[in-house]
Amino acid sequence: MKPADEEQLSALNDWITAASERGAIAILTHRNGDMDTIGSALALASSCDQAMACGVHLGRLARKMVEELDAPFLKMDFDAPRWPRRLGGIIVVDSASAEQTGVELPDDIPLCIIDHHSTNDWNPGLGGLSINWAVSATTQIIHSYLQRYQPSALSEKVRTLLLAGLVTDTGRFRHADEFSFDTAASLLKDSALDYRSFIESLEESGLTRSDKGAVAKALSRSQGIDAGGWWLLKSSASTQESVVCRALMSAGADVAIVVRRRDGVTRLTSRASRQAIVEGVQLGSILDDLADAHGGEGGGHDGAAGWSSDLDVIAVESAFIHALTGIPRS
Repeated sequence: MKPADEEQLSALNDWITAASERGAIAILTHRNGDMDTIGSALALASSCDQAMACGVHLGRLARKMVEELDAPFLKMDFDAPRWPRRLGGIIVVDSASAEQTGVELPDDIPLCIIDHHSTNDWNPGLGGLSINWAVSATTQIIHSYLQRYQPSALSEKVRTLLLAGLVTDTGRFRHADEFSFDTAASLLKDSALDYRSFIESLEESGLTRSDKGAVAKALSRSQGIDAGGWWLLKSSASTQESVVCRALMSAGADVAIVVRRRDGVTRLTSRASRQAIVEGVQLGSILDDLADAHGGEGGGHDGAAGWSSDLDVIAVESAFIHALTGIPRS
């Protein structure tokens, strides 16, 4: 581990200690509720009696694991979130901006941001702390902290949550690096967790018949476009956009996008191949720039990112295609 990373973990430990002396600590997830954000929040909360994992939404897999592991998670109201009377601090995990949490954060409460996105719009302010590592999943940062300062918190339940976040955010290790495998090996070492059974359990949260029908329709609407030097496959979907994107990538796309229009908001989900990333595509930066230029909220990772906007579907697709076309292939 780099000396700078060690210093940040020490600062995190000091921040948590100080916040817990002031009152309760809310460990807040992002509004999509995927396994990386939920696993990170629950694992970190397990190490501090004053902390509670909370957020506005649990994704399907996260909900399944929370129920199976009987993990304490507080669901919050989008419009009127209720905070503890004595709130010592808020830790936001795996979220690149305040808007991604889905709630309005209270004023004058110290913030700690723990994230791994390549684009990040946070300014934690006075008494705040920001930790942003170039890792595959936020659970890797949480694991490093627990391993260094709270090793007794690394129970079988916590290891399972951390590993689930790592496995899902790396796409079953398709987007992993050396540190990702080091983290996985450390989580499995001296653990009773059977990895094969664990993966089978993750995959059991499969699609419903309705989901499968929606995915099939989305794939039937897919179109291929030569966007400059990149082969782009695009489609629209009413649900399971990430699943459709993965299917389009499996069909040979350099880049895949899937758009959804709901409640006046257009959501673009994108994925890029490893080769496209190596040759210059950085989806997180592309969608962050498009959000700055056209409004909305955008960003993510080099190989997986999203953009939500008030623009209509055609305008969103056109803006993305124009930006992608402008990237020369090396």
